[in-house]
Amino acid sequence: MHNTYLHVELSLLSFNERVLNMAMDPLTPLLERLKFLCIFSSNMDEFFEIRVSGLKAIANSAVSAEGVDGLTPHTALEKISERTHRLVDQQYQLLNDKIMPELMEHGIEFLPRSKWTDEQRKWLKSYFKREVLPILTPIRLDPTHPFPLTINKGLSIVVDLHDPDREDAHNIAIVPAPRALPRFVRLPEELCNNEYEYVYLSSIIHANIKKLFSSVEVLGCYQFRITRNSDLYVDLEEVEDLARTLEGELPSRLYGEAIRLEVSQNCPKRIVSFLQERFQISDDYLYKVNGPVNLNRLLALPDLVNRPHIKYRGFTPSVPDYLGPQNNVFEAINNGDILLYHPFESFAPVVELIRQAAADPDVLVIKQTLYRTGADSVLVELLCEAARAGKEVTVIVELLARFDEQNNIATAEKLQAAGAHVVYGMVGKKTHAKMLMIVRRERQKLKRYVHLGTGNYHQGNTRVYTDYGLLTCNKDITQDVHELFMQLTTQGPNPDLTLLHQSPHGISQMFIERVEREILNAEQGLPASIIAKVNGLSSQSIVDALYRASQAGVSVKLIVRGICTLRPGIEGFSDNIEVRSVVGRFLEHARVFYFENGDNESELYLSSADLMPRNLRNRIEQCTPILDASLKSVVKSDLDNYLKDTKNAWLLQADGQYIKVIAGADGPFEVQQVLLQEHAEID
Repeated sequence: MHNTYLHVELSLLSFNERVLNMAMDPLTPLLERLKFLCIFSSNMDEFFEIRVSGLKAIANSAVSAEGVDGLTPHTALEKISERTHRLVDQQYQLLNDKIMPELMEHGIEFLPRSKWTDEQRKWLKSYFKREVLPILTPIRLDPTHPFPLTINKGLSIVVDLHDPDREDAHNIAIVPAPRALPRFVRLPEELCNNEYEYVYLSSIIHANIKKLFSSVEVLGCYQFRITRNSDLYVDLEEVEDLARTLEGELPSRLYGEAIRLEVSQNCPKRIVSFLQERFQISDDYLYKVNGPVNLNRLLALPDLVNRPHIKYRGFTPSVPDYLGPQNNVFEAINNGDILLYHPFESFAPVVELIRQAAADPDVLVIKQTLYRTGADSVLVELLCEAARAGKEVTVIVELLARFDEQNNIATAEKLQAAGAHVVYGMVGKKTHAKMLMIVRRERQKLKRYVHLGTGNYHQGNTRVYTDYGLLTCNKDITQDVHELFMQLTTQGPNPDLTLLHQSPHGISQMFIERVEREILNAEQGLPASIIAKVNGLSSQSIVDALYRASQAGVSVKLIVRGICTLRPGIEGFSDNIEVRSVVGRFLEHARVFYFENGDNESELYLSSADLMPRNLRNRIEQCTPILDASLKSVVKSDLDNYLKDTKNAWLLQADGQYIKVIAGADGPFEVQQVLLQEHAEID
């Protein structure tokens, strides 16, 4: 039935629209509204780089048939074009009509050239001569100087020239803006009326463009930006050295097929047509914008201005007393399983565990998976220290983590130089599982300790992503983690596991079996309910299982941040399913599965995997049960609170639209704020 599934890319676009709505919400602090505007811009970049480029490739192939959602790739692309143009128009209208005027009220202003004073103009002229001109490479086009390669998402200036001494009196030059230059510059305070006054780099170049083309008349100059296909293809069956191959392939991401053209709204049609022809961009992929084409570069602004009253209040994540640096983390884990929920609770205990392991003479082995770590990772430094101290350190580095490939190559080289064993995981499958295992000698025996998480070992992310982490020395769980690491290093088949479940295939099999059990319980009149919190749901087999559960009377509550192809609320088919999305201050990232299990003890799992085909079929993922009843109760309470949110929650309708949840008479209930108040110290 075509009408029972939503389209993947259109569903992802709906998530991006919810992010944009956070920027539109006047209750969001002003500088945070700007951040959400920039995050929307960054999300849309990736949407075009990966999703739209992939759809275009399918549409241009011989297999562009109708999908299970009833849409052909061509139809989907038409719908995407219509919606994205509308959203981008809203984005810039919000920037110009709301965000910028309100920033001015708080002493923060971006000055157009028409408002520069003589003193400011003089200072900017000097800045251009000193900081910009020496590294610019203006290229005037002619038969010997063809159109230069413009890098993916790079700011460029197209210059309209008039030279009566040439046959083509109207001709064009291209000025790529070097990536090393800041995209906006702060003017000296003594030259300003406001405390913070900035000028866009494109305006500085525009004001001084005649210095680059002094011998001809400059009719105008206009910023533009090209988004390119950034999906890397590496044939893993043919690659002998993945790191070397990736290093060779990464530059191609900068110059892939052009997918989208953004250009200044005031750019003449003749110039726009020239750019469209050059990049083979149709009107469907042309975006004329009233503002900076590289809007996401404004994301740096909130950290540059001292305006705490128009930002979210700061907070200090809590650290349990028994997990501080003065305590032995191994002893704490021996006293019982430990659950941490970031960013409300600190990631520091995980770092401290590795720090103590690196220095502990009784620790023999440390094994860890790394998907994203961030630059200058403390965890990587500690793993290097452990290797240099003689520990057997093995790190599974996922080189194919999208957009982190270069950083992960550098991480792998750093670890190898310190003496760690670096493995790149399973051939043909990304290693997305979040696992840390430490082997320690205690009382003449070897004992394992593990950390299993729903998020990456990236300290920056742990401040802005919501993720669970479990610390345990349970024998069955630690044995299962050992088996998974053995699989990753030996390239073996899926091992037999006692408590954990793994992808490929194992997590989806477990999930569907638990759904079928809930169906059986419902049919027998026993309590039956399912709650799943994930980033994405698009596995057709799992969607179909949840439809069967709904028809059997099972209560299904889904908290899905982004993609959801399931249609809830179809009478007699999916009317026992509720799908909500929570988009707030923190990026919801934890994956949790809860099954009521009739009259028996309920089951609750934490997973690194979303309920999407790529996670369930093509990645190494782990899913672990929470065994401790008190910890299970804590997570269930968290899920219940997410289901009560009336501040940042949206309900998915049967037609694919999302409706904002409206607060009742008691006022809005904001789950993230409640969790902050429960766990963290708010500034």
